[in-house]
Amino acid sequence: MVNKVSQTRVAQYYTELPKTERKTLESELVRKCLSRSASKSFLLSHLNYKIIYRRYASLYFIIGVDSTEENELSYYILIHRFVQVLDKYFENVCELDIMFSLDKVYFILEEMIQDGFVVDNNEKTILGPIHVLDNC
Repeated sequence: MVNKVSQTRVAQYYTELPKTERKTLESELVRKCLSRSASKSFLLSHLNYKIIYRRYASLYFIIGVDSTEENELSYYILIHRFVQVLDKYFENVCELDIMFSLDKVYFILEEMIQDGFVVDNNEKTILGPIHVLDNC
């Protein structure tokens, strides 16, 4: 997740990459996604990855998957679902909510994706554990 000025807000990797390679990869992807017009596709290729991205207000949500992955639309929908869950939890989420509650954003992300596999996209089962933690 990056903002309009190319600042990474949330980053999660499910394959091992050296820190310098991550930094380079992120900057290249952000530059590519931010420079594309809104009329272009949500899908692009970079190195051996398929990149699926979606813009919401001032934030870009970017997912890189193996180039052999066939169902790009499911990842596009996953991005939308992640934003919906964030919006429900924070009640109209904004970038500041994310920055001041990074632990909760990562918790929600981990409830949805574990070890690189989508495990859940049901809003109630994702938000249930975090609401329990909030009430403790």
